Amino acid sequence: MSMGSGALSVAGVRTTGQSVRTQNVMAACSIANIVKSSLGPVGLDKMLVDDVGDVTITNDGATILKLLEVQHPAAKVLVELAQLQDEEVGDGTTSVVIVAAELLKSADELVKCKIHPTSIISGYRLACKEACKYIIENLTINVDELGKDCIVNAAKTSMSSKLIGPDGDFFAAMAVDAANAVKVSDGKGGFRYPIKAVNVLKAHGKMSRDSQLIHGYALNCTVASQAMTTKVSGAKIACLDFSLQKAKMKLGVQVLVDDPTKLDGIRQRESDITKERIQKIIAAGANVILTTGGIDDLCLKYFVESGAMAVRRCKKADLKRIAKATGGQLITTMANMDGEESYETAFLGHADEVVQERICDDELLLVKGLKARTSASIILRGANDFMLDEMERSLHDALCVVKRVLESKSVVPGGGAVEAALSIYLENFASSLSSREQLAIAEFASSLLVIPKQLAVNAALDATDLVAKLRAFHNSSQTKAEHKELFWVGLDLANGCVRDNKKAGVFEPTVSKIKSLKFATEAAITILRIDDMIKLNPEDREGGRSYGDACHAGELD
Repeated sequence: MSMGSGALSVAGVRTTGQSVRTQNVMAACSIANIVKSSLGPVGLDKMLVDDVGDVTITNDGATILKLLEVQHPAAKVLVELAQLQDEEVGDGTTSVVIVAAELLKSADELVKCKIHPTSIISGYRLACKEACKYIIENLTINVDELGKDCIVNAAKTSMSSKLIGPDGDFFAAMAVDAANAVKVSDGKGGFRYPIKAVNVLKAHGKMSRDSQLIHGYALNCTVASQAMTTKVSGAKIACLDFSLQKAKMKLGVQVLVDDPTKLDGIRQRESDITKERIQKIIAAGANVILTTGGIDDLCLKYFVESGAMAVRRCKKADLKRIAKATGGQLITTMANMDGEESYETAFLGHADEVVQERICDDELLLVKGLKARTSASIILRGANDFMLDEMERSLHDALCVVKRVLESKSVVPGGGAVEAALSIYLENFASSLSSREQLAIAEFASSLLVIPKQLAVNAALDATDLVAKLRAFHNSSQTKAEHKELFWVGLDLANGCVRDNKKAGVFEPTVSKIKSLKFATEAAITILRIDDMIKLNPEDREGGRSYGDACHAGELD
């Protein structure tokens, strides 16, 4: 059978071989260069302005990359990598991108020296496996050995690079208290810390140190009528996901009336439908009604008469959490299996008290003494929206770190100590191998040093000198038994020297380091495996150009 005279045509642009790899590495490095300067306790912030002029000022790697709207397919892998690190661990999003880009850069150099990508990939995999094993066996410190202070110190380390770094002591203690307030037993003797149960509210004004932690669930809502009570003890809470307003006929429904006198009866029935619903809810014992919809004035009258508290326009996410914490249910309809409307007592949630309080400049509704599980709320104070948003992101990272430390019960020293120790260990490990992976593992080892180097550069210090000292200390710790305590040596960026970070209280969760190493290696391998890229041409549209094309051409001006 003939294969045909012409070559196989592809409706697009095809790039193969080394040029694709170099393009991908350049794209990854340009992404890493954007976030590089925001790493560490003296990292700088980025200002991002979107297409409608909204401004975001942040230091968080995942947030920066999410707002960049990256087009290059290989660079998108790094953006997704930062998002994955943010979801899995919550912290270390900047460092994971920097390490991945550095691994790619080193791999590209090896490929140019005629080493096959497959050998590099297997070397990287082996290096990552050995690195994770070494961290667990030698660099991990148990939380019980250090005491409770190390949890606060881990939160402070996470916040040190953020806007609220100067008030790290205050916010770290708040994050630990909030995480402990929401802990629930996992049924196996341990505890889980669902930090989503910590409700963070933001209010303008005062200083950041005027932020406060409230034990209970805070709702940014007030009672629907001034005539209602603002405090209910022994609260039975009904959570509703529908409006309590005068019932109206749906669109398209026609009512044909023969007798005009029956019109009043129809209007009266419309009012009675909602009245019956409210009476059924109150008859079930509810004295606090929270709804996502509206409550009109006619319906408010029934709640005021019964002495119940009604709150309208609550967020659905808040009601779901309140229902879970109080042991109730969020009801979307009152219809039952028989086609009738009813409200059962089992749907009600229970709390010791629901009270409206003036906190800061706003009236807030506090649900205290939740029956099913505990809850906590943090009210952040700050000068403007940019500051409050960044404080919320920083606090989220700190809460994630506290959760990981409390659940895994282990930490590692920060300040580049882990990277320097792994670099020395992997260099020695590489020289013990007689296979082709030796060079790849040695490059992996030198790539890890990008973290301490960048920390020193951002602090305006001599990176070469500091990293050399750090490596010398870690080499001693691994080769001489009497220098075992030098395992914990890391950078002190405030004084421009090296120090024992275990004594200084600079800690990071073990999970964060291990996962960031694994994720960075996998991302680098994913991009390294690509040796062919086919970019298809956009299809020609029938019927001429679109409105968007005309706008870009300036024909509509």
